Amino acid sequence: MTCPSWLARSVIGRSIWTFRREFAWVGVFSFFVNLLMLSPTLYMLQIFDRVLLSQNEFTLIALTLVIVVFFSVMAFADWLRSRLMVRAGVRFDEFLNARVFRASFEANLNQATHNPVQSFSDLTNLRQFLTGNGLFAFFDTPWTPIYILVLFLLHPVLGWVSVLFVLLLSLLAWGGHHLTARLHEQAMDGTVESNTYLASKLRNAEPVLAMGMLGNLRSQWLSLYENQLLKQVDAFRMARRVQAFAKFVQYSQQSIVLAVGAVLVIRGELSPGAMVASNALMSNALRPITTLVGTWKQFVDARRAYARLEHLLDEHPERVAGHPVDMVSGQITLIDLVAKATNRPQPILKGLNASFLAGEVVAIIGPSGAGKSTLARCLIGIWPQTEGQVLLDGHPVQGWAREELGPNIGYLPQDIELFDGTLAENIGRFGGVDPAKVVEATKRTGIHEMILRLPKGYDTPMGLAGGLLSGGQKQRVGLARAIYGNPALVVLDEPNANLDDVGLAALVRTVQDLKNQGSTIFMVVHQRNLLSVSDRVLVMNDGEITQLDPLAQIRTVSV
Repeated sequence: MTCPSWLARSVIGRSIWTFRREFAWVGVFSFFVNLLMLSPTLYMLQIFDRVLLSQNEFTLIALTLVIVVFFSVMAFADWLRSRLMVRAGVRFDEFLNARVFRASFEANLNQATHNPVQSFSDLTNLRQFLTGNGLFAFFDTPWTPIYILVLFLLHPVLGWVSVLFVLLLSLLAWGGHHLTARLHEQAMDGTVESNTYLASKLRNAEPVLAMGMLGNLRSQWLSLYENQLLKQVDAFRMARRVQAFAKFVQYSQQSIVLAVGAVLVIRGELSPGAMVASNALMSNALRPITTLVGTWKQFVDARRAYARLEHLLDEHPERVAGHPVDMVSGQITLIDLVAKATNRPQPILKGLNASFLAGEVVAIIGPSGAGKSTLARCLIGIWPQTEGQVLLDGHPVQGWAREELGPNIGYLPQDIELFDGTLAENIGRFGGVDPAKVVEATKRTGIHEMILRLPKGYDTPMGLAGGLLSGGQKQRVGLARAIYGNPALVVLDEPNANLDDVGLAALVRTVQDLKNQGSTIFMVVHQRNLLSVSDRVLVMNDGEITQLDPLAQIRTVSV
């Protein structure tokens, strides 16, 4: 069976379609669950209209045994469908989590207005809805007309009363959504704003405390928090009103149906057994609608999560297999390279053209805002908005198989970010860490002895090491990570920003070692010391290359 066109256009829709067999079996089990829901009605009819009149205890025992068997089958079918959907939900999560992870990472890399954590919350919400009562209500709702039909067969008045309550609860679900949806959305937005503000201040706790900014920042946060709290209270009050009215309708239904049945019994139009059975039948008819009312917010949240995830996956589709990595020499060619940024009218890089030989060391200099760091990111294919081409060994750098290309690239950004894990794992890029290569990288950057003096040496976790390392030491750890495994292409963005004389001398030796091994190196520099180890100097100004020559031919060496 082919996937319907309206589902085939959707990444998540195609994922859900792969579980069509599971949904079909859930439908089968739901059929037995709802069919057997009629057994209490039949049991009550038999008890009140037959057993109580005949006073036959054997009939009572036989009917009770039959109803217990029916209840056992019903419970088993309900357990099976629940178990089936939970397992399907886990597989659904496993099917999509890698896609969502990559798409969230790319959205964050592209500086999109996107919260990566939200994507996984959306995936969790969608999975929980697909495995929860909301989906079972979807399969049970078609049985509501059948229950109503049986009520009509018992007596038309009971049928019309059931129709009235079904319409009332349906209107309650629709109206409750419109009354509470906007309030819940505002409360969620307020919570995100307040938490984001607080998290940003906690990340900068030291300057906040040192400069006495805590009180002022707390006042601003408290204003956001109080606004969030008011929105949550408004949403909670409205939701409680809707729930209270829903309970009123449910409780009233039981009494009203009994009262209507009693009137019909008094008039001789209904038997006492049918009166009692009609109440249970009415409850079964309204049960899916009641479940929909209770899970309507979950449905709305799941629908929004579906839309957000679909937009994310559409914006960042799965990458096709890239150019296979055999051997990387590091030759770089720029062809009409243009780099842009969101909300910036003018491009950062303006049609750059240049060629760099494999094994060449290039120093990039220029005033602040000239586009040096942007060029560094373009060279390794991580700047999101580009035109033209950056060719690595004759192939577009963004077209390489990234996971395979990664070990052949070393990158040291301006802002050093070391991740949770040990120092060895950070330097070894969290792959299959090779201790010999880790030690080689740290010796070349001059931090081997320093690491051995830490409490656990190379096994020191970053949570502990982060408070023990200076800015310069962190930068040298980042440099060791960049050169781990002797990559063919190394891009260093201001690698000497936090280094003392010892660290600078180690950096110069590292660059010379890489050059001797044939690595292509690009360095954004602000120190003359590094110019001396470069083959050529690339001078930038206002997003353009103004000069690209050996150091001796550069008209100015102002860095």
